[in-house]
Amino acid sequence: MLIYPNSAETRERAARAVAASRVVAFRTDTFYGLGVNPFDEAALRRLNGLKGRDGKPVLVVLGDAEAADELIAARTAAFELLGARHWPGPLTLVAAARPETPELLTAGTGTVGVRLPDDAEAREIARACGGLLTATSANPASRPPARTAAAVAEYFPSGLDLVIDGGATRSENPSTVLDVTGARPRLIREGVVTRRELEESLRAAGLSLGE
Repeated sequence: MLIYPNSAETRERAARAVAASRVVAFRTDTFYGLGVNPFDEAALRRLNGLKGRDGKPVLVVLGDAEAADELIAARTAAFELLGARHWPGPLTLVAAARPETPELLTAGTGTVGVRLPDDAEAREIARACGGLLTATSANPASRPPARTAAAVAEYFPSGLDLVIDGGATRSENPSTVLDVTGARPRLIREGVVTRRELEESLRAAGLSLGE
């Protein structure tokens, strides 16, 4: 496993690795993430093995907002509203998944979390790898998320094809995760985007958070 600075050549190298069912690591707008093709079940199994976990959904970052339609079955009013107001940004929206979405990605929930990151380099990497890339935090289960490329390499001395060094992360908090499958959005995890910010955004459209 090698660390490369982000560049067009590195992104091409990452794309080849992802196409070969390998795992790459890259900086997002929150922490470093582990990236594989979200439709590649062999790669998803490899990803879960590296993390030391099973049975948890894996979020996906988008190169462009439109790429979400490859994974989600429908855009609810809340999805459209919050995506328009908070993307690009550290808000993961959980929507109903398309039937062909791998269960290893959804963990059997029938839903999938997607985010358009507020990080131009992360979006470039996702676009180079086909427009969609998993971005579960780059750390073994129970360890703190990696905030530098060196920390990723220390956590995973083997098992990764490459780490794209985008510098230190800018955030100390994870993305906020919001389920928008129902009539009233449900906050799963409060992160960078606060509950108050979400309530204000929803109130403007006559919507509110559910419990």
